[in-house]
Amino acid sequence: MAQTAALNGNRRQTHQNLYLGALGVVYGDIGTSPLYTVKLCFVELGSVITPFNVYGVLSLLTWALIVVVTFKYVTLIMRADNRGEGGILALTALALRASTGRRRLHWWILAAGLLGASLFYGDGVITPAISLLGSIEGLKVATPLFEPYVIPITLMLLVVLFAMQRHGTARIGSAFGPIIFVWFIVIGLLGVVQILRQPRILLALNPIYGINLLLDNPTTGLFLLGAVVLVFTGCETLYADMGHFGRRPIRADWLFFVFPALMLNYLGQGALLLANPTALANPFYLLAPKWALYPMVVLAAAATVIASQAVISGAFSMTQQAVQLGYLPRLQVRHTSEEEIGQIYVPRVNLFLFVAVAALVIGFKSADNLGTAYGIAVTGTMTLTTVLALVYSVGVARWNPLYATLVFGFFLFVDLLFFGANMLKFVEGGWFPVAVGVVVFITMSTWMEGRDRLAAQRAKGALPLSTFLNTVKPGHPERVDGTAVFMTANPDLVPAALLHNLKHNKVLHERVVLMKIETCDIPHVPDDQRIEVKNLEHNFHTVTVRYGFIDEPNIPRTLAQLRLMRLKFNLMETSFFIGREKVVISASTSRLWRWRKRLFIFLQATMVNATEFFRIPSNRVVELGGQIEI
Repeated sequence: MAQTAALNGNRRQTHQNLYLGALGVVYGDIGTSPLYTVKLCFVELGSVITPFNVYGVLSLLTWALIVVVTFKYVTLIMRADNRGEGGILALTALALRASTGRRRLHWWILAAGLLGASLFYGDGVITPAISLLGSIEGLKVATPLFEPYVIPITLMLLVVLFAMQRHGTARIGSAFGPIIFVWFIVIGLLGVVQILRQPRILLALNPIYGINLLLDNPTTGLFLLGAVVLVFTGCETLYADMGHFGRRPIRADWLFFVFPALMLNYLGQGALLLANPTALANPFYLLAPKWALYPMVVLAAAATVIASQAVISGAFSMTQQAVQLGYLPRLQVRHTSEEEIGQIYVPRVNLFLFVAVAALVIGFKSADNLGTAYGIAVTGTMTLTTVLALVYSVGVARWNPLYATLVFGFFLFVDLLFFGANMLKFVEGGWFPVAVGVVVFITMSTWMEGRDRLAAQRAKGALPLSTFLNTVKPGHPERVDGTAVFMTANPDLVPAALLHNLKHNKVLHERVVLMKIETCDIPHVPDDQRIEVKNLEHNFHTVTVRYGFIDEPNIPRTLAQLRLMRLKFNLMETSFFIGREKVVISASTSRLWRWRKRLFIFLQATMVNATEFFRIPSNRVVELGGQIEI
């Protein structure tokens, strides 16, 4: 009985940790949107405070949360999980299953997924900048004396935030949930106080007020929708972090805690504006009594740092998936926790994000100005998520095509409406996250096409393995003790490194293994499906090692697993042969433009070598060079 009670207690504790952890990681971003959303909506209306405008704006914010977050993401999109994992790259892997045998459809689905992932990085540079600026600007409400220090303080926080990434978030992760929990309780209570003073604000729950506001002046209404988008910042995180916490905790947190707290705060800001139109200067901070202003700034700063941390961690995870799937070159990925597989640090991505975020803070100078830059990237990603979900539902999940078209068509209409509204802000600042997304997309597409060209060039002059084995005779060539492992992309062809070794050293090892690393379209590959071995004549073997797109490649661990398959390895008697090719530009023309060839060569030259990436002992590696043209 005591053991059963202890087991049940541990389960309850685990469930509580999941629900609390989801609060800190998943909802930090969307939870800090009240800092700036209401104010920026009224800026688009010319800062005119009337009951008609207040009811209309609050109605739009309410129904944007209901339709986009509750109905689309929490209810529908989260059903499209890739063995428990979510996010646009996981969804892309699912949707690609609908393109079997259809090359053109495969290309379009892949392009949509890569573009959506690229725009995620554009969103990632906006969120830390606008959230931190929005929180620190609360100091100006207390006294104008702080105004010259807002940007320096924000930059200082950014330096600390990005510098601490190398140490990982494992140590402070346990504090994320409780802080965000307190944040939602506080902002909800602040809203309740104002709602009780102005209960007529509850009329804003009627969608008619929002529709009438849009129809009253369609041009102004379109610009207003560009600001309403701010209400669901970070909604993609609901889907992307599903693998960490599970569908149930994320849904429950939203429906029973986060959504009610947000609505109370938004309605409270609306009630405050009805009673005091001058509160538009900063309706969020003016909800709080004067004595609570400085504690609110501290709490908001903590909440926005957590929100920013979630976005940065998401960018790291997205990068790791892209590398594993072959969409980006091998990058250095450091694991910062022995217990949590998701705790990773990608130095190059961290530096890229820091430079971009700091440039935004210095260039735009305020959360109001950054509001003009926000929206295009996130609505673009949302639109592509809807398209990919439609393809998956019809082509893989076998939904009724008419039903799927009606459901996803409605959400696509909403997404495109918001996307079009935000495109109006392109010149004012919306170009920045788009530029970031375009740079990432060009990098991804160039890397993928360059790899395909390289593989085609290798295959042109390659010798089939079966033909090579026919030339091997006892004593010719001479065999030496030990095992040689040749890393190859195609085990049916003789690796160039093997031919180079045979040409220069005139010998073959006693046992030769051709090893291929293959990334599957699922997050994890079970151990019993990870390895496939084929034993060939003359003691040659081909080994295919399969990893999921969030698995960590580890060759020594794979060799240990091979012992169970009666293929024993002694690392001290095993040499790993890896080809290191010098890629040069060919004189012939091709679809890959010359500048993209140069970009591919640069990416290949700067990527992490296979020895480090696959965790091969460096003292057992032999690198053999060559030259190849693309």
